[in-house]
Amino acid sequence: MNTSRGSLPFGLLLVAAAVFVMVTSRSLPPVLASHFDAIGKPNGYMPRGIYVVLMFVIVIVLPSFLAFLPSSLARRGDARLNIPNREYWLAPQKREATVAYLGQQGKRFATAVLLFLAYVHWLVVQANTHHPPSLSASWLVGGLTAFLVFVALWVGSLYAHFRRSA
Repeated sequence: MNTSRGSLPFGLLLVAAAVFVMVTSRSLPPVLASHFDAIGKPNGYMPRGIYVVLMFVIVIVLPSFLAFLPSSLARRGDARLNIPNREYWLAPQKREATVAYLGQQGKRFATAVLLFLAYVHWLVVQANTHHPPSLSASWLVGGLTAFLVFVALWVGSLYAHFRRSA
């Protein structure tokens, strides 16, 4: 089974996210509000150049790491992988398919993280269009809620998949 399944679409999404961060950051002021309190008022500022580099690292590097971590851990050996029915899923005849499945799920999770982080970046860009800057706490909570619902469903599907042993 091909363990790189989904790598090209994920790579294209990474490129799109990088372009998104670069293009949308052009409209930011030289010094921008980059951290906000619980009600959306800014309580931290930084130069645009530093913000763009930081967002690029957060939006691109973190999801890239998350995308490839599960399958690389599975390839390294059984001791690093804690899944239900481990003996069954890591048996020689199942191991390749298990590693491929974990790789696919890693990319799925990383995609959700990437989309959420890009969304947060967009909220920061939008917040800096107001004078004074103001982050929409309700939009942030809505996005975070959607992300957490996805994570719960994703974890549930992983657990359900590995609970089966036949």
